[in-house]
Amino acid sequence: MLSLLAGVAALVGGYQATKRFVLKRLRYVDEMKDPAAPWLAGAAGTVVGLPFAILPVVTVATAVALGVGVGWGVAAAGRKLDTEVPPA
Repeated sequence: MLSLLAGVAALVGGYQATKRFVLKRLRYVDEMKDPAAPWLAGAAGTVVGLPFAILPVVTVATAVALGVGVGWGVAAAGRKLDTEVPPA
């Protein structure tokens, strides 16, 4: 049960933190609009989370949930950046 909560926290936390980061810091980076950006960010998030799978509460599924959250966050921020009108 505790590892399930850790997975949900990784998914939601990865999504929110990544979306906020992309919207605030990477707003003018053209590569964020690339369709491959969410996939690359999600894979990087999973790779970063995998070493923590040796801990008792964190599993491989938690690391994958982190990667999915990061990928969704990048995708959501990219969609929001596409629909926003740049300031004139």
